[in-house]
Amino acid sequence: MKRRFLDPETTSESAEDNLCRALLSMRGVAEMRSFLRDLCTPAELEALIDRWRVVPYLLQGVAYREIHERTAVSVTTIGRVARFLSQGNGGYQAAVEHHAVPALRKRSSAASEKGASLRRERAITGGGRKGRAQA
Repeated sequence: MKRRFLDPETTSESAEDNLCRALLSMRGVAEMRSFLRDLCTPAELEALIDRWRVVPYLLQGVAYREIHERTAVSVTTIGRVARFLSQGNGGYQAAVEHHAVPALRKRSSAASEKGASLRRERAITGGGRKGRAQA
């Protein structure tokens, strides 16, 4: 835990600017990957990856539950990303404008049919959290 009674040598804003400069100085995906792996804990990096993973789906208007089924990212995280995508500081939009959004993989017809079949079964049987909670 940080000791807040100490007066840091640099302001938070200055430290944030320095971090931004460090990120901008990376040349290529491999160098950036190494930097992020050194900078972040595995859990922090996973959180960043999860947030970025859902952006293309949100841009295509895919429903939160469908995004969750495809990515295993929590609906809460998906909602947070959606909120910042539309009302944030413009960072997601800048990345989109720089064509940094990954392309979505096409789901195989077998996987799509399996998912549709599972959703129909849940609708019929009342499966899922709601169905179990009411039972």
